[in-house]
Amino acid sequence: MGKRIISRRRGAGTPTYRSPSHRHHGPIYHPSPSVVGEGTVVGIVHAPGRSAPVAEISTPSGDIIRTIASAGVATGNTISLHRGPVTHGALLSLGEIPDGTLVCNLEVKPFDGGRLVRAAGTSALVTAHAGKLVTVQLPSGAFKQFLTTCRAQVGAVAGGGRLERPIIKAGKKFHATRSLARAPLKVRGVAMNPVNHPFGGGAHQHVGRPSTVSSGTWPGAKVGRFSRSQRKKRRVRGRDTGTV
Repeated sequence: MGKRIISRRRGAGTPTYRSPSHRHHGPIYHPSPSVVGEGTVVGIVHAPGRSAPVAEISTPSGDIIRTIASAGVATGNTISLHRGPVTHGALLSLGEIPDGTLVCNLEVKPFDGGRLVRAAGTSALVTAHAGKLVTVQLPSGAFKQFLTTCRAQVGAVAGGGRLERPIIKAGKKFHATRSLARAPLKVRGVAMNPVNHPFGGGAHQHVGRPSTVSSGTWPGAKVGRFSRSQRKKRRVRGRDTGTV
């Protein structure tokens, strides 16, 4: 009896494939614009399912907010919130951050909470100010313009170099990927039996069929490279050719 391949078995997610949500801190976004002043870092905590650590900050009103920790931020440091000096971890609008400053946790639209440059070790570079727009070089090398009212954190995201640490044990890999809802190991389809994968079986390990599939392929066979061929432009008679 054949089995469904793992990508189909995951589906919408069951307890076997879901990340344990009770361990997460919930969404981590910039605080409300009404939080103005200087905050104090009261702790740096590990966030399962997130590559970067999370900083717990005490606001001037006494509330505790959580933001992505910037590199160099430690417990007891003072951080500017929407107003103040440009220091590590400061949350300011791009219009107040000078050129040549590394930033992270950028907002695409003003007050959306931060959408870009949030992974551990990443950073963007503020390159130019022009009127109501600020040009920022993203980690990919691309230049993108943002409104001066978009907020960002000063500095790179903490946790850089995490991929350089060896895993050593298979159990460590299992628990590390558990919070990310990913499979710790990946078995090649050609190494499986024919009942388990369309690429399985054979006298030796080979695909044995075209590895590209179309978008209309039935679900059990939709494995391989999804390289949809471009639709060929139909040349209409009488256009661009001068013929009738």
